[in-house]
Amino acid sequence: MEIRKAVIPVAGWGTRFLPATKSVAKEMLPIVDMPTIHYIVQEICDANITQVIFVNAAGKSSIEDYFDRSYGLEKWLEERGKTEQLEKVRKVSEMIEVCTVRQKDPLGLANAVSCVRDMVGDEPFTVLVGDDIFVSEKPAMLQMIEAYQRCQKSIVGVKEVPDDKTHLYGIIDPEAAEMEHLFKLKSIVEKPTENPPSNYAAVGRYVLTPDIFDCIDQTPKGNGGEIQITDALDILNRREGGGVYALDLQGERHDAGDVCGWIKANIAFAMERPEFADELRELFRTYLPE
Repeated sequence: MEIRKAVIPVAGWGTRFLPATKSVAKEMLPIVDMPTIHYIVQEICDANITQVIFVNAAGKSSIEDYFDRSYGLEKWLEERGKTEQLEKVRKVSEMIEVCTVRQKDPLGLANAVSCVRDMVGDEPFTVLVGDDIFVSEKPAMLQMIEAYQRCQKSIVGVKEVPDDKTHLYGIIDPEAAEMEHLFKLKSIVEKPTENPPSNYAAVGRYVLTPDIFDCIDQTPKGNGGEIQITDALDILNRREGGGVYALDLQGERHDAGDVCGWIKANIAFAMERPEFADELRELFRTYLPE
């Protein structure tokens, strides 16, 4: 079945970025001159998906506003002949079809996914966490969709992380690869404090089949008092006929949900821009002399 919908949970408080996120959605913090969420949505578009469901919360309407038309701004730019800026603004509003659903209680990623049950129906769908940015020759979500077309099962995107970081992620226990970069799961555990089963960490990209919803219903609150998608996937994996796969995503990942990671992402993306790169190199020479 064709995958037509992408779900992006954006209801979190963004506490790592306080006090900035007291009034600005974390997903709207810029990477150079575009908000973080723009890069996530661009990945969706590059995977040929145009229907996006934001799982949002009160006070974060700026995210959906960003992808809507801004007639006053467009008129102002047009009257002043700012055609380049006008084209950029209009292009953003034409990227996707936006739907929004509210997550009334901050009970974790699985709870956020459960909020879209009626909107996705019996179709497979994708989930993208709004602060993991991937740079790759083939978009990360397109890699996921192509893998789903091969196995027709739920898939979690993974990357290897250092030993001292495994306690921060959901970690998979993989079987031998069935296809290139694609593993069948033995199990998946949320933020193991000791003896992690591998270094493969879930990194905010999922293709989910609709049977995940019943598994979420059976999932008790876990780590942090939240309903974890890793726990729901483990239930699905143990179901007869269920089965879950993991795809080792190819490309570079930026964790823009961490302050240092967000700064690194800004530097990495800015260095790819000719209008900024030379000045930044000079700045680095000042602060990081040989």
